[in-house]
Amino acid sequence: MIMSVCLPWLARCRRFLLVTFAFAMLLLGIWGTLPPSLTNDGTAIAALEDDRYDGNIFVVYAGNGSLVPPRLNLKDSFERKLPVILVYYLDDSKDCKQYAFIVSRMQEFYGRAASIIPVSVDGIPDQKRFRRDEPGYYYSGGVPQTVILDKNGKKIFDAQGVLKFEVVDDVLRDLFDLLPRSESVELKQRTYNEFNSELVD
Repeated sequence: MIMSVCLPWLARCRRFLLVTFAFAMLLLGIWGTLPPSLTNDGTAIAALEDDRYDGNIFVVYAGNGSLVPPRLNLKDSFERKLPVILVYYLDDSKDCKQYAFIVSRMQEFYGRAASIIPVSVDGIPDQKRFRRDEPGYYYSGGVPQTVILDKNGKKIFDAQGVLKFEVVDDVLRDLFDLLPRSESVELKQRTYNEFNSELVD
């Protein structure tokens, strides 16, 4: 008699424990996949000075969601005879986070005359050979890396590290046959938040 009363109750308890256990494992699995910046107190903390993943660096640190994905790929840029600025980056690199704003400035000044192509190195296939119209062809193994190609696809600049805007600007002024900075109107920078700034005369 006691067994006939207890068995249904034990079956319900077992079912409840299994469902609870499965739900707990699901929550732990989801929690383990969250980026570290979200697991502390549930809020996103974007940190410019660390190598944590905080999201797309161009959106988070440059306030510019129009760079990724790029408007044109390398093959389309070659077909249209456009100069190309390739920028190799990782979203979890502090150097790339700092460089994101400079890339955004490049787009501001040269985005209509050149094809600006940010390339996440995580997306470059693991293969030995690449064609000239594939981003992996120009990648040399570090980030950030900036490569500038003229309208015929000839490499005219290749450098790694966080570059000052003026370094890239000098190369692009020469490429587009523009006046040197010393002979043109100087632009001054006015900061309006920690990451973004505005250019004014």
